[in-house]
Amino acid sequence: MAQFPKIFLWGAASASYQVEGGAKEGGRGESSWDVFSHTPGKIKNGDTGDVASDSFHRWREDVALLKEMGMGAYRFSIAWPRVAPNGDTDWNREGIAYYDGLIDTLLDAGIVPWVTLYHWDLPQTLQNTGGWQNERTSWAFAAYAEEMGQHFKGRVTHWISFNEPQCFIGLGCCTGEHAPGLKLGTGELETCWKNFYQAHKMAADALHAIDSGNQVGIASTGGIWYPVSDRPEDMNAAKAFMFRDPGDVRDFSYALALDAIRDKLDFIGMNIYNGTAARMGENGPEEVVYPVGGPRTAMDWPITPEAMEWGPRFIWERYGLPVYITENGLSCRDQVFLDGKVHDPQRVDFTTRYLRGLSNAVAAGVDVRGYFHWSALDNFEWAEGYGQRFGLVYVDYPTGQRIPKDSAAWYADIVRTNGSNL
Repeated sequence: MAQFPKIFLWGAASASYQVEGGAKEGGRGESSWDVFSHTPGKIKNGDTGDVASDSFHRWREDVALLKEMGMGAYRFSIAWPRVAPNGDTDWNREGIAYYDGLIDTLLDAGIVPWVTLYHWDLPQTLQNTGGWQNERTSWAFAAYAEEMGQHFKGRVTHWISFNEPQCFIGLGCCTGEHAPGLKLGTGELETCWKNFYQAHKMAADALHAIDSGNQVGIASTGGIWYPVSDRPEDMNAAKAFMFRDPGDVRDFSYALALDAIRDKLDFIGMNIYNGTAARMGENGPEEVVYPVGGPRTAMDWPITPEAMEWGPRFIWERYGLPVYITENGLSCRDQVFLDGKVHDPQRVDFTTRYLRGLSNAVAAGVDVRGYFHWSALDNFEWAEGYGQRFGLVYVDYPTGQRIPKDSAAWYADIVRTNGSNL
């Protein structure tokens, strides 16, 4: 039977550009993702985040669904261009008021708000002056973090500075798959990383100065490697792969994102979807190829619950900081069945397996304090558009109707029982 700490945080997650919509409402400014998604050929089917899941208008309904599922916390992001349309200190009070309503309603529902300050939607005005290649962006981010910390003082105490720098730098500035669609050289990428490090450190200092009770972390990702056996040599092989030299700015590892800011973190968030097996061969660490025909998600990602045990174990061993799973889930080919319901046994099975893996990490002594399912709602899945569904709640995009999936009721029971029935 799975075991989790008595005080364990169960929640779900989302991101502003993926769920809000209202792209030109309430004084919101243009973001790098607005420009990117409206560039022909960048997003499947020509989709954009203009409407997304329409949470800008339906957030009360969304909070009610979270409460119905018994969520202890909701991780969401503030859209930087909604509160600072030009990326400067000319704050948009109408945009801030939107988050006032969301946060106050969450608190009234007994749901702890976990705020991500940057989930990739950079104000386009900052991108026009170089984005993360320009140190000005770091200072602008610090000012934005300080304003949010001051405004929400006493209501928000859990802050995630950045979501997946490996993606907004790696996919956005290196491979060009995500906004702003750049393919920079090594030196330019080094500058992006340097500015990210500086931005996080200044933001963390500001948030801690505002309220000593603030907890500031990051939601990180990267290649997770797990041993094919419990032999020490296989565990060493997995760790060697997972924490390769962070000096290579094209190897978007956990070490690259975390080593430089470890002294400015109160916790580490891990976004875990899959991993790769490793073993120690005759000539050193070697990858174990995923089995032909092995199970995969609708995104074609391998299903590897072992990543949920060994990823947190290795991170805890290296950094010694509390761990939260800030994202975990899968995309399924969900549909509304003839009975009007959305049956998603794959999601239930997947999450059961991964949570059992997380329970193994807890049993091994890892300080895991919470789990956020990705995602609360079906949403705009970046370059995939609306073709992938990760939500516990089905969204009918033409009408905005929400339909809780079977997994929503299942997860509500997990929350209620603290995972003891896994």
